[in-house]
Amino acid sequence: MGRWFWQKPEHHVERATPDDMAALAEIHEASFPHGWDADTLARLTGSPGVACWVARAAGGPREPLGFALVRSSGEEAEIITIATARHARRRGVAGALMRHAIRELQRDRVGRLFLEVSEHNAAALSLYRLLGFRQVGQRKGYYASHTRSPADAPPAALVMELVLR
Repeated sequence: MGRWFWQKPEHHVERATPDDMAALAEIHEASFPHGWDADTLARLTGSPGVACWVARAAGGPREPLGFALVRSSGEEAEIITIATARHARRRGVAGALMRHAIRELQRDRVGRLFLEVSEHNAAALSLYRLLGFRQVGQRKGYYASHTRSPADAPPAALVMELVLR
């Protein structure tokens, strides 16, 4: 029989600060065709019901590795955006952010969490399904700005839900 050992977490998740906004804007811009600037992120973060969580290397530099913007309102919440720095992708950053957001929302007694993801984003879809999300809708052609040429069909946005209680 194998032994289980406690491992120190690789990532620490905490609330973003105003000083983080420029770095978060760089991460967002590198992750999406129409990235948001620091002012937009700061405005969103300051909106009622919105939390911005940032992941950093545990015991390492304070540099943000990724972030998630989450809006909650009563029984429901949504992931507004989630992004990981290019050099930190495939290292569990998005998973750490999502698990943190889920725990916080459960603590706040939120019942359901929603998000939208491109049907072509295999890595994100895999993570969300692993976390227990299920597809509840589809918005065809939603990501028209993601097409490379007019001949490409714009990817659909898959609407996914996680029941938290």
